Order: sequence, then structure tokens, then C-alpha cells
Amino acid sequence: MDMTSSRRPALRALAAAAALLLTAPLLQAQDKSLLMASTTSTEQSGLFAHMLPAFKAATGIEVKVVAVGTGQALDMGRRGDADVVFVHDTVAEEKFVAEGFATQRKAVMYNDFVIVGPASDPAKVKGQTVAAALGKIGSSGAPFISRGDKSGTHAAELRLWKAAGVDMAAAKPAGYKECGCGMGPALNMGSSTNAYVLTDRGTWLSFKNRGELAVLVEGDKVLFNQYGVMVVNPAKHPHVKTALAQQFADWVTSPAGQANIAAYKINGEQLFFPNAAR
Repeated sequence: MDMTSSRRPALRALAAAAALLLTAPLLQAQDKSLLMASTTSTEQSGLFAHMLPAFKAATGIEVKVVAVGTGQALDMGRRGDADVVFVHDTVAEEKFVAEGFATQRKAVMYNDFVIVGPASDPAKVKGQTVAAALGKIGSSGAPFISRGDKSGTHAAELRLWKAAGVDMAAAKPAGYKECGCGMGPALNMGSSTNAYVLTDRGTWLSFKNRGELAVLVEGDKVLFNQYGVMVVNPAKHPHVKTALAQQFADWVTSPAGQANIAAYKINGEQLFFPNAAR
């Protein structure tokens, strides 16, 4: 019997084992990444460029972000197309949990919305309450750019119009335009057409192409803007990277993650305020 032939299966097994040992670290490194569905405001404000490198340094986990409207981000979670969801529509988030797509929602941080518009303020809304301001914008026919994209900001805007007594389902104001776009593009449209826009303050502070736009309405308690994080439920989608996603949710609500959020500023102004411990 050829001894070399008899040894071949054993040699092949050893070679396979050696290859597995060599590739295992690579596979583990490749697996240390997760997909997060989040809002355009967290991305376009620059928060993630500030936050995610710190998270990776602390955990070795890379976070890939798909920045869309909150409604689309939640739909990604429902389909199992994301491991974790980080958005800002508390009502929709609670519904997401109630439907079983996440087992819990954790509060992370807040900022606020503002209404910006041309400094000349043709609708005369500066310093008004939100309800009064939107009422004047609607009745005057002044241009207003809505995101119109089922985002958290769009949902908040529709609630605010309703509170102002404007029935958007019945008839939209004469100057009302929906762009079906993110916050940055909506502000660009507002800047180019001298229109009013509801925006989160974080994106506004990082926005460079302001033109004649200025903050005209702010400080009203109805402009409070809360963000939350949810890990997609593996009972719905067994393939999601639950352990990695949970590490992100735990870190962003930990003292280290909360301090990182508080430290993010533009021109000395803080964009988001951590409140996970509330």
C-alpha cells in the first residue's frame, strides 16, 4: 500500500483545519459590523461622524448607517433589513415595539425643532408660537417647504399644522410644497426659494447654504424632539446581529455614549442633549 496515498486524507484534513484557523480571525473581523437605520438628521448634522468612531474604538464594532426618514427606517427594521434603529418619532417607535419588532425602546437624547424662513419674514411669524406662526404662513400663502417623506420631522410637522387648525388632508396652503427629501435638501430648497421650513436644530446648525434664512420661531414646548434606539427583535428576524446591536444600544445610553453626544458642538453650540437616564 502506498503510504503517501494513505496519508493524503489526513493531510487534507490538517490543511483544511489550518486554513480555517487562518481565516477565522478574518471572518470574525468581517462580522464585527452592524447595519443601523437612522434619520437624516443624525447623519446630516454630523453627529454620527463624531460618535461612531468613538463607539468603534471602544468596542471594535463598525456601524454602517442607512440614513432615511424615520418611517423608512422603521420599515427597514420591520423587514429585518437593519440590526438596530435610531429614530425620532416616539409614537411610531412605541408602535414598533407593540408590534413585536423590538422588545424595548430606549430614550437616547433630544434636541428641538425650529421654523426658519427669510429674514424679511413676509408672513410676520418671528417670535410667535408655532400654532400662530403656521396659521399665518398658511393664510398668507407664503412658501413653505415640507419634507413630505414620512420622516419623524414630517410627522411632527403634520401634527403641528393640525394643532394650528390647518387641515392638510382637506386642502394644503397655497404656498405649501412637498419635496419628498431629507432635511438638508429641504433646507436647500428653502434657501433657494426664500421659503419657510421646519427643521431640527442640529441639521440647521450644520447647514452652510443658508442664504437669507434665519431662525424665526423657537422655544415653544411643542418643538421638543426626542430620539430613541431599538434593537430589532431576533424572534421576528433570526438573522439580525442582535448581540452587536445591543452593544450599540447599551453604549449610546451609557455614561460614555451620553458624554460623547453632549460633547458634539458646532461653533460652541451643543446640538443634542443626552437624556437616557431620565
